[in-house]
Amino acid sequence: MPIRLDHLIVPSRDRKAAAALLASILDVPWSEDTAAGPFSPVYVNDELTLDLGQVMGEFSPQHYCFQVSEAEFDLILGRLVDKGIPYRSTPMGPVDMQVRHQHGGRIVYWSEPDGHAWEILTSSYARVAG
Repeated sequence: MPIRLDHLIVPSRDRKAAAALLASILDVPWSEDTAAGPFSPVYVNDELTLDLGQVMGEFSPQHYCFQVSEAEFDLILGRLVDKGIPYRSTPMGPVDMQVRHQHGGRIVYWSEPDGHAWEILTSSYARVAG
């Protein structure tokens, strides 16, 4: 069996609100609780779960990237706009409400609600054929 990523724990200040928002942006299911611990899971797909965990105190914002189809990109970007969530064309730069065109695809970032850098892209730059 090939190695695959099963789940990640994502720190949040309000795990239920953060899970609900992320699930609504990505249009995927989520749950308020899980039997596996104090998490609110977001079921990204059949193979990956993001477990939003409540953190009391400070934590370092992380970067999470999802590769999506062109059609999914348009739908997710539309949901960001509809929800009034500011987005940008760079991982940590200023909010410019722009989509970056690079690596043969499109990229956009947002940071709601806990400061994490969330990214969607249509063409991976992490696995460039060489």
